Amino acid sequence: MEAALDTFRPSTLGWLRGTLAGWGTVLLALAGILVTLMGYGTWWLGLTALASLIVVWKWFQNVAAKYEVTEERLIVRRGIVNKSIDEIELYRIKDVRIDFTLVNQMAGIGRISVSSSDETTRGGDFVMRDIERAQERREQLRRLVDTARQKRSVREIDMVHEDAP
Repeated sequence: MEAALDTFRPSTLGWLRGTLAGWGTVLLALAGILVTLMGYGTWWLGLTALASLIVVWKWFQNVAAKYEVTEERLIVRRGIVNKSIDEIELYRIKDVRIDFTLVNQMAGIGRISVSSSDETTRGGDFVMRDIERAQERREQLRRLVDTARQKRSVREIDMVHEDAP
């Protein structure tokens, strides 16, 4: 198997800094601490515990996903106990899209969507969320897709079906 050019996973810290859900989780934790310190009882620390559980859950989700980009494939590794490895051949990728909100941009994360003719994306686009340096990684992936297509002499042809009157 060829060497990995890039290896990455979703970023928990990026999620905390770059999404409204992450900001809400941080605010929930801070609210629990502040209200407890103001003397309204220690049961408010339950909010902090809840926020901590949310962060730990998100962290486990992110640790369970790992992406590797080689010259030939995008390798998707999932799972902690039960693991699965899937591959998307780069020459089969039709489109690489990046989406990010204003908050995502400030935190330097984004969501990369890959559509391809590979079985992995049969049910819809393959989406990688909360990816740091998403724009840079998208451009790298796009260049590698072009190179893989040229190497195999593969071209993308869009078939449009127009209904005849």
